[in-house]
Amino acid sequence: MTYVVIENCIKCKYTDCVEVCPVDCFYEGKDILVIHPDECIDCGVCEPECPAKAIKPDTEPGLGQWMELNTKYVKIWPNITVKKQPPADAKEWDGVPNKLEKFSPAPGTGD
Repeated sequence: MTYVVIENCIKCKYTDCVEVCPVDCFYEGKDILVIHPDECIDCGVCEPECPAKAIKPDTEPGLGQWMELNTKYVKIWPNITVKKQPPADAKEWDGVPNKLEKFSPAPGTGD
């Protein structure tokens, strides 16, 4: 099992999870973080740290698209190991539906 970053991280991108991860398995895109499924040790400490509730165990149904997105982008985005300030408008984006349709997960990467 691994944990997966899901849609609500888009444009919220809180990094509280990064600070508690014992194996540094988070990677950073412009608008979202992702978790490397082969590096995640399933400890679960990141899930309760996310203010946007954007981290779920991969055992939850319906996360296939998000597992694919996480797996794809960990290969091209840089690893993040230090907590950063969230975007100034993060609270405004928290809970907004259908964010993936509005934003490319990888602006500037050619996808």
